[in-house]
Amino acid sequence: MSFTRNRRFAAAVRCMTSSMFGLLAACSGGGSINLGSGQTADPATVDFPVAYVKRSIPTMQDDLRQLRDARPDADLFVRDRASPSAVERNVTERVTGDARYDIRDVDVNFEGTRFIFAMRGPLAMNQDEEDPPTWAIWEYEIKTDTLRRVITSDTVAAEGNDVSPHYLPDGRIVFSSTRQRQSQAILRDEGKPGFEAQNEQGRDESAFLLHVMKDDGSDMHQVSFNQSSDQDPTVLTSGRLMWSRWEGASGRGIHLYTANPDGTDLQLLYGARSHATGTDPDVPVQFVRAREMQDGNVLALVRPFTDADFGGDLTIIDTKTYVENTQPVAASAGLAGPAQQRATRNDVRTLEGPSPGGRFNSAFPLWDGTHRILVTWSQCRLMVGTTIVPCTSDLLNTANPVSAPPLYSAFIFDPDDNTLKPLFEPVEGVMITDLVAAQPRSLPAVILDKVPTLDFDPALQADGVGILDIRSVYDFDGRDAATPDAPSIAVLANPAQRTADQRRARFLRIEKAVSLPDDDVLDIDNSAFGASNFMREILGYVPIEPDGSVRVQVPANVAFRIAVLDRNGRRLFPVHRNWLQLRPGETRKCNGCHTANTTPEKSHGRDGLFASAWAGAPATGVPFPGTVATFSPDAGETMAQARARWSCSNETCRSSRLSVDVVYEDVWTDATAAGRAPDATFSYGYGQLTTPQPTAPGCVTAWTSTCRIVINYPQHIHPLWSVPRVTLAADGVTVLTDNTCTRCHSTTDAGGASRVPAGQLDLGDADSDEVPTQKRAYRELLFPDNAQEVNMGSVTDILVTTIDPATGAPTSNPVGVNASLVAGNARGSTRFFDRFAPTGDHAGFLSPAELRLVSEWVDIGAQYFNNPFDPAVPLN
Repeated sequence: MSFTRNRRFAAAVRCMTSSMFGLLAACSGGGSINLGSGQTADPATVDFPVAYVKRSIPTMQDDLRQLRDARPDADLFVRDRASPSAVERNVTERVTGDARYDIRDVDVNFEGTRFIFAMRGPLAMNQDEEDPPTWAIWEYEIKTDTLRRVITSDTVAAEGNDVSPHYLPDGRIVFSSTRQRQSQAILRDEGKPGFEAQNEQGRDESAFLLHVMKDDGSDMHQVSFNQSSDQDPTVLTSGRLMWSRWEGASGRGIHLYTANPDGTDLQLLYGARSHATGTDPDVPVQFVRAREMQDGNVLALVRPFTDADFGGDLTIIDTKTYVENTQPVAASAGLAGPAQQRATRNDVRTLEGPSPGGRFNSAFPLWDGTHRILVTWSQCRLMVGTTIVPCTSDLLNTANPVSAPPLYSAFIFDPDDNTLKPLFEPVEGVMITDLVAAQPRSLPAVILDKVPTLDFDPALQADGVGILDIRSVYDFDGRDAATPDAPSIAVLANPAQRTADQRRARFLRIEKAVSLPDDDVLDIDNSAFGASNFMREILGYVPIEPDGSVRVQVPANVAFRIAVLDRNGRRLFPVHRNWLQLRPGETRKCNGCHTANTTPEKSHGRDGLFASAWAGAPATGVPFPGTVATFSPDAGETMAQARARWSCSNETCRSSRLSVDVVYEDVWTDATAAGRAPDATFSYGYGQLTTPQPTAPGCVTAWTSTCRIVINYPQHIHPLWSVPRVTLAADGVTVLTDNTCTRCHSTTDAGGASRVPAGQLDLGDADSDEVPTQKRAYRELLFPDNAQEVNMGSVTDILVTTIDPATGAPTSNPVGVNASLVAGNARGSTRFFDRFAPTGDHAGFLSPAELRLVSEWVDIGAQYFNNPFDPAVPLN
């Protein structure tokens, strides 16, 4: 069937016989939207072809986190001009025929000659989202009336779901896809099967990530690397990509990012901390379907994740001046905002329930010297019994008003005078979406992909790495935050004024997300995650230079985050919750860190937000104060930059390479200037362990971009508790001390009698009674427990009886014992680690290398497993 041949379905409700325009005229609850005439040819209409999707109204609410879901019964229609009198043509009927298809994400090329969109089908009535068909990119050429699938091969087209296509100014296509081309290659390099990684929150859909291909489907490659989805890419006048990124790890939601078309120079554009700008601050809004306007502002649809009748409000954002609604860029410091201006003065609500001003589903700004916008909009309508009526103030003020099904249709919206001009008569039970105009516009700037030798050292690409360059981890929001260690970064950087142990920040750890497959690949039992709902790997460590600077090679094409560590290898600052990425050969620079929990909280991750707090070397060729002359800096260089430049000339860049070991060597102190010897060298190395190492042996001797540190509790942490820690007398037989963990921390003594483990902590080898797929020791380390005592030869919970003063009835409750470790916070796990400090009663019981292993495992989340494909991982 088709829409032109009695397609789709009868409306689920019987509507009043008034036309849509009659309802609009009666609307009084949403403000004063003015409706211009749309019934005759009008010089104010758009004299260019327009395309839009007609679909039946879905029976289920959409969810912005679900990009693969099918809302079948759609076709793409084209009119030669945006006018009610223009003839409507169904251009996909030649493919869809009588079958059910879905269509989304319509866009147009810069010349205004072709439309591009995503389509999938045929679909069953109750489509199983785990099954094909997949979304594919299609293109329609207006002049020749030809329709083609961009990827002609059925096999290649079925390899992933492709949505959100957009033309690049060089003729290529950027789109969002579950193919994860480069990410799957990285998985295979790690010895895992290639698979579509799931979104990190919920793990119920493959992550859609940005890819680029030629217009014949060739030269396809991935350019964004995120653990949740990247969607709705467009191209700014500058030539940079702009898209909506779902940051599942941070929990903040969907906001706007930019990057070059090859994925380099990834930056936050807007909105990470502006989600409380909707109708109700307690109902966060998301920034989606954003497009640049002719004046350089950005038009975005703001709406909650779901339950908003497929729409929301239109907001115009000054992204050039602001990174957040009230946070300007450094060049506009002092401005208070707001950056956001609602496009309409009407009461459009971004929360569940009726919206008096109606809701917008899509918007396409025109580039004709006006501020007009093509929109699809549904007025506010209510159900009174079985009748649809307009939203009057009286009806909206009744108890629990019930929204009628939306009726999205096409309009020209002029925000200057708040008028909506209907383009054609809406049809009950059918919604218009994805309205775009084939209006020619100037090509954006073309940003060429970076190439080896010309743009970067080809050796970096060969090694599969990029470079992360941090000026100083003591730079907080552009403020010198060396205190309390020193009055300034300059003092900290001078070995004659501060020793290494007087500096908080000693090492940088690079952590990598662990991609997780769907249940069809591996149905992992939740107990495999343990104390966290995610898995993490460690890519390696690098020392932080005295001035707080770092210049380090990081594996390319992976989502990673950083952690600043103290001398013991424990994280100093709150968890970095934003995924970073580097493309092969790319160098990404940042000034430093940021302050958490400020009011209002400030955003980072975009150039030009803060000035650098660290000026670096004062002059070229003059050593940093108090340092040796080995590393001769250029003016303005950081210590890491100067050392890396020297190292790449003399040590094959050794100083900027990651290591799986935590190693410190003082290469800076000038003994004469400091009046002391250089700081002592130390190393927390896996080679010092007597238990299994959590990395490949080759990575200990020579780190490469494929090296990973994977710590699983059963294999790497639990064996520590039973390692013999015995000191013998000179005769080699007499035991002087026995500090084996399980000697005291077990439920039976040497004679086999029951006992309460020391410190109420059982580190024995028994499985947990609560979670049989985990060791009891793991549960006791990380979860609250009941205190126990020996009662008549048996270990039982300690109960405290209290009397209810009202009833006099006795109640017995167990006495609680706090967990020894805090997952994700080794420095906060004082109940455990303080015992092993030099002044603790367990000093020396665990080696520095063992304490480092436990510390890093706790910091990354204290998971039970960090490799989903480990043979011991419990499966459902």
